Amino acid sequence: MPDSSTASTGSTGSTARPSRRTVLAATAGVGTALAAGGAAHAVPGRSAAEERRLRALVSRMTLEEKVGQLFVMRVYGHSATEPDQADIDANLEEIGVRTAAELLERYRVGGIIYFAWAHNTRDPHQIADLSNGIQKASLGLQRGLPVLVSTDSELALVGGGGSAHHISRGGLGLGGGGPRPPARTLGRIAGRELRALGIRQDYAPVADVNVNPANPVIGVRSFGSSPDAVARLVAAEVSGFQHSGVAATAKHFPGHGDTVDDSHAKLPYIHHTLEEWERLDAPPFRAAIAAGIDSIMTAHIVVPALDPAEDPATLSRPILTGILREELGYDGVVVTDSLGMEGVRTKYGDDRVPVLALKAGVDQLLNPPDLDLAWNAVLRAVRDGELTEERLDESILRILRLKTKLGLFKDPFVSHSGVDRTVGTRAHLAAADRIAERTTTLLVNEGGLLPLSRRRHPKLLVVGADPASPSGTTGPPTGVLADALTELGFTATALSTGTAPSAAAVDRAVAAAGDADAVVVGTYNVSAGSSQRTLVERLLATGRPVVAVAIRNPYDVAHLPDVPAYLAAYSWTDVELRAAARVLAGRVKPRGTLPVPVQRADDPATVLYPARRPAEACRAGCAAE
Repeated sequence: MPDSSTASTGSTGSTARPSRRTVLAATAGVGTALAAGGAAHAVPGRSAAEERRLRALVSRMTLEEKVGQLFVMRVYGHSATEPDQADIDANLEEIGVRTAAELLERYRVGGIIYFAWAHNTRDPHQIADLSNGIQKASLGLQRGLPVLVSTDSELALVGGGGSAHHISRGGLGLGGGGPRPPARTLGRIAGRELRALGIRQDYAPVADVNVNPANPVIGVRSFGSSPDAVARLVAAEVSGFQHSGVAATAKHFPGHGDTVDDSHAKLPYIHHTLEEWERLDAPPFRAAIAAGIDSIMTAHIVVPALDPAEDPATLSRPILTGILREELGYDGVVVTDSLGMEGVRTKYGDDRVPVLALKAGVDQLLNPPDLDLAWNAVLRAVRDGELTEERLDESILRILRLKTKLGLFKDPFVSHSGVDRTVGTRAHLAAADRIAERTTTLLVNEGGLLPLSRRRHPKLLVVGADPASPSGTTGPPTGVLADALTELGFTATALSTGTAPSAAAVDRAVAAAGDADAVVVGTYNVSAGSSQRTLVERLLATGRPVVAVAIRNPYDVAHLPDVPAYLAAYSWTDVELRAAARVLAGRVKPRGTLPVPVQRADDPATVLYPARRPAEACRAGCAAE
């Protein structure tokens, strides 16, 4: 590990942080361009002189360089120049290059996105080194430009070791955080930590209003079902991010909250009327724009009321230019959702999608499945006259304005000392714990079963779903809960039964319950036909007290009406699970409120638990209030 006060550039193995002079030397070609004049009008927030400099920079770019600036691409590996051999092989197979440095040299991409599954995020110092290596590789090219490094961390709560790459996917918990929602605080914390790692753009917050409990792709990623409440939280999180120097991204325009299809797998339809769209879907995006949002992500969805041609919104000029640009007055960066998703690939081929997206009004093309095909398709479209170079210039100017705003032209590098001062600090971890406690929601508590008593329930069995742990958390959820309860004075044993427990797994859990004084069950997306219901029903039949914790959707409670005590944790990172354990043990009171209504499973017209009800538990009688 390099000395913590410095950051490796990722290319030579040297731990010396590039100096400001090095940065200026690396951008000498850029500096020459920025010194040139040219007619330009001032853009709000920028001087006319700055706008002239950016336009001069664009005028000196080759067509190939312009095309590259439009793409944001994944790349495998923990290092910009020396990734592991398996990552080199993956890069060669999927992109035709060996490393991030070769990706930048060949395609001059304007952005790179980090993923845990691409092995970009081992630890905070490594992430900083990767970011520095990427910047050095790009700035070392002729007319090299700084790279906008992004990630896809949808905020719920900071967890694991506390760094921002441990933040879980989800927003419902924040939507139930009480009268002073913690979205701004989390945006500020995450923004500071991401910036310290060299990440300047995050694809959050989710601005979709989850009005459909059956939504398979949004769910807890949304802040809730109330357009006004979601709008307030979106604006708060945008403020937190952008005051920390990281570009926020409101998604998924024009609104992905009412669908029964997952756009990763197919092309969903949203059947809202124009009036319904204005009332349900538009408010959070209007709020984001009013808050000065830096970027907005498109949705791979069809909304016939907004575009009768039934093109996906990502490829729809009536939606992106007509509504987003002209009606809502947005002139920031528009980025596509991943172009590898089936929703955008259903109607047109992978060579047409990037061209049609640019014609619709997009600026950044995110993660195409075949970069070479997409890059050459855009290049060919310009050469053939389908796209004009002036159209590309519009998008490139927006991207460069954002890079300028984020300070990438002044100093794109980060340091280990900056990471140590910022990432996973005690203050950040304490804030995460407080927020987790504020968002944990008590749904049911018959007979005062909760809090559990170390005297009456000294031996606990923790069973249930163990979905793959979010990036950076320790997991599995049953183990985290059991360890936390043991630390709180209980003797807790973990037994994973999975998201679809087999008959044998159910039998093992029932047998183990015989030696426990109470059972804690973690539930995950329970449905009418889920064998998780069989597990819970069999455990209830043992006569042992049963407490359930919904570790994703709070809608689970509707499918398990006989459980005497139910908590909603909204996610399964360590921090949320530890907070749930403190509530179970009575160390803290549950103060969360439901951000969505929970309807009866057998009668969706009947509300069991209204949205944003205070945390006092109730049964079906709540519907009458």
